[in-house]
Amino acid sequence: MTERHAVVLGTGLLGTSLGLALRGRGWKVTGWDPDPASLEEAMGRGGFDTAAAEPDVEDADLVFLASPPDAVAATLREMRTATLVTDVASVKSPIVSAAGHLPHFVGGHPMAGGETSGAALASSSLFHGATWVLTSDGADPGDLASVEEVVSSFGANPVIMTTEAHDAAVATVSHLPHVLAAALMSLAATDVSSMTLAGGGFRDLTRIAAADAGWWTEVLASNAEHVAASIDQLEAALAYWRKAMLERRVEDLSEALDGARRARLGLGEHHTQVRVVLLDRPGEIARVGHALEKSRVDVRDFQLRHGEHGGGGILTISVRGEGRHALTKALEDEGFEIRVDNGG
Repeated sequence: MTERHAVVLGTGLLGTSLGLALRGRGWKVTGWDPDPASLEEAMGRGGFDTAAAEPDVEDADLVFLASPPDAVAATLREMRTATLVTDVASVKSPIVSAAGHLPHFVGGHPMAGGETSGAALASSSLFHGATWVLTSDGADPGDLASVEEVVSSFGANPVIMTTEAHDAAVATVSHLPHVLAAALMSLAATDVSSMTLAGGGFRDLTRIAAADAGWWTEVLASNAEHVAASIDQLEAALAYWRKAMLERRVEDLSEALDGARRARLGLGEHHTQVRVVLLDRPGEIARVGHALEKSRVDVRDFQLRHGEHGGGGILTISVRGEGRHALTKALEDEGFEIRVDNGG
């Protein structure tokens, strides 16, 4: 079987993770980035077989554009190729429009990543279990099937949508939450006492506010109309909550809270947060590491909150739901006190 060749333009977290995933499935992968330092870091992580001096895609079987949205659109407008091209930008309408002249293009958006950026945290398993949107607008059915096959090989779950449906949906479930997290963080930061009292719930709700500002500026500007519409809907919802609270409409509040709870439970388990109580004594982290090694769970995130007075604290480990029981048992075997919460 002839070795397939992919070119990835952009070697940050997503681009390098793509390189690792493709290489792990037998592809030869070439990486390129306008920032030599980023490309060097990605090569050091083993993300690519070769590093390109120029963004040449002519000898490739598949091209991934893994840059910020504005850069992807600019690259597409200048690109002239018969090679199959796809992208990973989180806003699709301007991208698909910029690719209108290409004979083989499929818009894509893996719902993966996080507040981190850069090749240092890239992983071949980043896309495992993630929803990967593929846009149908103007896409050849054969091209759509080809890209679907590739992303499925990463363990992702491909979902085919129109660009309009995608951009409206992510405005509500991805872009609006980022605006909300940033606004809430800015509000709390003006009050020292609020920041002192901030606990796990506040930290969970505002976690995504720590993401790269440059990337998100482009995303929000690119999808401004849909995000603005979502903000309008949120304002109307908050007005209802405000009125219900001021009028002491306890039954309405209870019904709204319970409805939200049922909807959240219906979302399905994405990950579980296992909270480990750490004492102020040597070797605590090493024992956690031993439990992780023993359980072999898929860890998605760590967060350590130190005790305000004295040592110790709470270590929150986010794992895929199916790993909860194995990790819980391994931690209990190490003698830890743990608390388990379903995440999202």
